Amino acid sequence: MTTLTAKAPSRQSRPARDRQQWGSPATYFIAFVFIALCLGPVIYIILGGFRDNSQITNSPAGFPSPWRFDNYAEVLSSSTFWQQVGNSAIAGIATTIGVVVLGLMASFILARYKFAGRGAMYSLFAAGLMFPMTVAITPLYILIKDLGLMNSLAGVILPQIAFGLPVTVIILVPFLRAIPDEIEEAASIDGTSRLGFFFRMVVPLSLPGVVTTGILAFVASWNSYLLPLFILGDQSMYTLPLGVQAFASQYSVDTAKVLAFTSLSMIPALIFFTLFERRIVGGLTGAVKG
Repeated sequence: MTTLTAKAPSRQSRPARDRQQWGSPATYFIAFVFIALCLGPVIYIILGGFRDNSQITNSPAGFPSPWRFDNYAEVLSSSTFWQQVGNSAIAGIATTIGVVVLGLMASFILARYKFAGRGAMYSLFAAGLMFPMTVAITPLYILIKDLGLMNSLAGVILPQIAFGLPVTVIILVPFLRAIPDEIEEAASIDGTSRLGFFFRMVVPLSLPGVVTTGILAFVASWNSYLLPLFILGDQSMYTLPLGVQAFASQYSVDTAKVLAFTSLSMIPALIFFTLFERRIVGGLTGAVKG
């Protein structure tokens, strides 16, 4: 008589299970190296604003000793800094509104309606992703000059809206295509017009993509340097990137104050991007799934 014995399942050792759960240490080491390379310059600029020129000269990579707060206080008490913050905020908010409104309407047409040339129009927006502003800066300058928009925020906002539309359309079209046709048919049966369906159903359902494109447009406008450099000549109209360049030229011998001005100019964009990071990732994920 043969006795059958059940073979106990093999159990992995605890270190092996931990390695499978957390991954390879080499992966974390490489990730920390890349994080350090990205955050290192930002931390250096922020800490440099709390030092004086002698500290930076004697120990370029050292910590503030003692901490100096007068550099940040002088920048924050400057009316020029807040004027440039206001110009950047106006340009960023206006660009974001224009990109989101026009992009959402164009994406709705491309995603929900069939007409001749729809594919070519969508390809045109896709091709816009490969057309950098650097290439178009000379004709843009001539066009803005002919329109009489030189040295005005409108001359910066309109081109930024145009160059922000390709990304917006590429992200939003999959969102709008993923909306079931049954919802539109049910809304039509209930007597909802096409505009009513757009505002009552399309806009709420595509909100993750709208938020994503709005954040990307605002951050791109806030960090824009080349276009304002060509369009804005009056310092009273400068945005923050131009203000940093002008401030660095004016206080070239005061490195600590320049670092303080630079850190204050980039902190709003960093905070804004950090707060809405999950929105950006969620919106891009939804676009890929759509």
